[in-house]
Amino acid sequence: MARLFGTDGVRGAANKAPMDAMTAFALGQAVTHVVRPEGRPPVVVVGKDPRISGYMIESALEAGITSMGGTCYMLGVLPTPGIAYITESMRADAGFVVSASHNPFTDNGIKVFAGTGFKLSDADEDRIEALITSGDLPSLVPEPANMGRAYRLDDVLGRYIVFLKEAFPRSLSLAGVKICMDVANGATYKVAPAVYRELGADVTVIHNDPDGRNINDHCGAMHTEDLQKLVVETGAKIGFAYDGDGDRLIAVDELGNAVTGDQILMINALQMKAEGRLANDIVVSTVMSNLGVRLCCEQNGITHHAAPVGDRYVLEAMQALGAVIGGEDSGHMIFLRRHTTGDGILTSLQLMSCLLKANKPLSEMAKVMTVYPQEMVNVDVTSKPNINSVPEIKDAIESAEALLGDQGRVLVRYSGTQNMCRVMVEGPDAVTTATLANQIADVVRRALG
Repeated sequence: MARLFGTDGVRGAANKAPMDAMTAFALGQAVTHVVRPEGRPPVVVVGKDPRISGYMIESALEAGITSMGGTCYMLGVLPTPGIAYITESMRADAGFVVSASHNPFTDNGIKVFAGTGFKLSDADEDRIEALITSGDLPSLVPEPANMGRAYRLDDVLGRYIVFLKEAFPRSLSLAGVKICMDVANGATYKVAPAVYRELGADVTVIHNDPDGRNINDHCGAMHTEDLQKLVVETGAKIGFAYDGDGDRLIAVDELGNAVTGDQILMINALQMKAEGRLANDIVVSTVMSNLGVRLCCEQNGITHHAAPVGDRYVLEAMQALGAVIGGEDSGHMIFLRRHTTGDGILTSLQLMSCLLKANKPLSEMAKVMTVYPQEMVNVDVTSKPNINSVPEIKDAIESAEALLGDQGRVLVRYSGTQNMCRVMVEGPDAVTTATLANQIADVVRRALG
């Protein structure tokens, strides 16, 4: 049996195992049992993004939590980092997020935060999964008199907005600053505009009418084309594109150019170093980050550490190394002194403060690192054998690496949440990079497609 938990919780096609009501019910029961404290019923919160399947899954989680004697607080639509914040600030024992992040509405997922606001460890996930597969859950439910209750919290948006505003320096002003944002018809559609308007900004918002089916649909952090046009048309200072659950940010400069997560990471890291706030002078990114990150770090006396792909591995490395900032090129950024997890709105506020402090446009700030040509090709696969165990794929990778030498790199890995192989090539020019990436992708497609 395949492992229930992937690199970012449980994820799959909505209304099919494991993203069905039965699995969600069992997860609600198992997590509630595992986090149960001594002397009182466990308290568990449940939030979601606007996907239509979220209604089913949150109801199943609520049923599982209350059937195991837990007190359940329903948060409604709230960004993933907002749910993490509410979990910790309420001193709950666990928090569920019903979201498939940047995936289309046909998918959904369940992430679990511990009471600390951090995601569960692999060991905790293994314990929960073992409990579900053991068949012991029915024997662990309490008597009817000890079943739990569920409540709906109506003020969580306000709490989260205050938390975000507190992260923006009081010495800086956004009064009258033109900002555009694309909220991906997702979980940030209320919070993000409210934060910036309360800080005085002149905000124009697009893709802010979620209907349960249009989340991430050619919009948000994965598709910035509409936002790029809007920034130019309105003469805005900057544009912010969030993903469906609000933990990622891709920015757009005043000229309409997309600014990557790697660039945002280095803009913030250099500002923190200049102010003496970059603990141990360490920046953590992933093996998928652009070669320019490592070179920028070397040029500025910063130690660079590349973690495996996934925000949980970025966080683990940050905690082990004593780093306070880390992130992924996708725009998932962790500011550990501010939050326990990646937060797209928080990241945008940190980036905005860097621009105001420097009194420079984003187009100029983004030049802190050179972005080497990078080509990513996603290939649907039917199986996920070890890449090195497939001779033709191994040979294609080695051939490309030999051609690139020290002027680029190749990374081929499987998605942790989809049946997909990601082929990434960086090289000295766009033509060489694209050619090699597509050659390797064709080999993967023939071998595993």
